[in-house]
Amino acid sequence: MAGDSPEAIKKSLRLYMIIGAVLFVGTVLTVLVATVPALDIGGHGFDMWDCILGLLIATTKATLVAFIFMHLNHEKKAIYWIFGSGLLMAFFLWKLTDLATYDPIGNKEFKTLFYGK
Repeated sequence: MAGDSPEAIKKSLRLYMIIGAVLFVGTVLTVLVATVPALDIGGHGFDMWDCILGLLIATTKATLVAFIFMHLNHEKKAIYWIFGSGLLMAFFLWKLTDLATYDPIGNKEFKTLFYGK
């Protein structure tokens, strides 16, 4: 258990404080990347590279929260299989949606139906 001794409690508290600081810095970094033109990667304004950078920062923060604050780093393998299968299912649903809106012959009516004008 993490709370067996005062030393273990201090060690856990120190880890939580460090992770909290990293999450705060990640949030500030995300805001800076989104608002400061000097930190804008790629073209001017929001583009694919800004989206990728923002998602990388968010993924890092979510991973820290899941492993440290939700204690997933101490779970059994079954939890990882369940979590991974959920991610895999989300990926396949995303690809299935892409397939449903794919138009191989460039039919203009098809695009208007799904995407508007």
